[in-house]
Amino acid sequence: MPQIWGSRIAATTAEKLLEDIGLNVESPVCIKSSSTPDQLNDLLNLLIKRARVINLNEVELYFSGDVVNLEHCVSPRNELEALHSVHEAINNAVSSESCTIKNIKRKLQEETVNRIHEVGNKFREETRVVGDSSVEKENKLLEWAIKNGMKTQLHIACVEGAGRGPIAKEDLKAGHVALEVPLSVIISSEFLHESDMLPIFQKVDGISEETMLLLWSMKEKHNNESKFRLYFDTLPENFNTGLSFGIDAVMALDGTLLLDEIVQAKETCPHIMHYGRIDASTNSLKFSLSRTCFSGEQCFLSYGNFSSSHLLTFYGFLPRGDNPYDIIPLDIDAAEDEDSEDGPPASKWSSHMVRGTWLSKNHKIFHYGLPSPLLDHLRRARNPTCQPNTSTRELLEADLDVLGGLSSTFEGMMEALSHENQEDRESAGWDVKLATEFKSLQRKIISSILASCDSGCKMLESELCKQRV
Repeated sequence: MPQIWGSRIAATTAEKLLEDIGLNVESPVCIKSSSTPDQLNDLLNLLIKRARVINLNEVELYFSGDVVNLEHCVSPRNELEALHSVHEAINNAVSSESCTIKNIKRKLQEETVNRIHEVGNKFREETRVVGDSSVEKENKLLEWAIKNGMKTQLHIACVEGAGRGPIAKEDLKAGHVALEVPLSVIISSEFLHESDMLPIFQKVDGISEETMLLLWSMKEKHNNESKFRLYFDTLPENFNTGLSFGIDAVMALDGTLLLDEIVQAKETCPHIMHYGRIDASTNSLKFSLSRTCFSGEQCFLSYGNFSSSHLLTFYGFLPRGDNPYDIIPLDIDAAEDEDSEDGPPASKWSSHMVRGTWLSKNHKIFHYGLPSPLLDHLRRARNPTCQPNTSTRELLEADLDVLGGLSSTFEGMMEALSHENQEDRESAGWDVKLATEFKSLQRKIISSILASCDSGCKMLESELCKQRV
């Protein structure tokens, strides 16, 4: 995923977005004892709407123009973070001793929790446990960890279509700690300092802690007396990720950016997962639930805000449904905007991108389901004084030129993505199937962009015809 801007630019963009939709983060929010249920509902909606903007990440901020007024969910991640931040703010709000105010505060808390449940239910998947016998090693590891201080409300089972997974032993509410792992049973840098390999590592200039830890783990795996023997025994013999694609799968990726991503990943440092920060008060790593997980249901670990290409490369799967982080970075020279100190935030973005236009809620003229920062940049590149605030003939013709240029670019990309034979795909290995599935996703994204450019050109031509009359 490309680096778009620094934190200062991101903050400025969020502030501008709040201003554009009529919200001011500095304005205090007051709860009145005379508030009606409708007024309280409006207040909560206002808080959530503001929280959505504050919790937008870089990619979501870039595409924020696609979401009209942020009245609805931007992404599951953003919605849950927004709701949890609102719930925390309500909990921490200083209120009077008035029973009425306390009651109102309680109602707002309950309604926020209800909305958290609604988001969880919307994205919930049915869990089909097919047996525990195939995960005997994993449950032995779980027993060992519990004996060594781990606390958990989960057990391990084999889930249909997903392999092994953690299953809730009872109903767990949002915010509940489902798993607490003490530092003493976590493979971390602490073990490097006790290892006989440390003097060797210290002689290697520029070696990172991650690389040292990986090399230590590779050696420790073959130590029959290792404290982590049960853990190493649960690791699969082969890791079916993009990093282990065979030559046929690599050839199937021809014409995609994923091919370059896999090649670069193999050439750079090993992939090390960082799960979170240790809780200093308990010296443990805690996994709290962002939504309710019912008894017998699989609890999922969030991999982060990653594109499908990243998930395929390092974890070996493509997510189900729409992934808002499936972007195609564009190699566009941003030099034209560097001297525009007083320009809009879009002029500060150092890179641009596109994603599937079906994710956009704004397909009207001058928007077309495409990201506003990209359109504004291309307009300025053709005419620095051009402003998309009126349907003048000059602007209409400029947008026709912009969409025509984008169409040419993505037509070339589409041509590079040759169609695979369906019969060959069904008989192919796991890696070729994943590669062709990713290629189909890329084709779907590019097809949506071409369709949006085409419909946009038709809208512009229709408007030009009206002006001629």
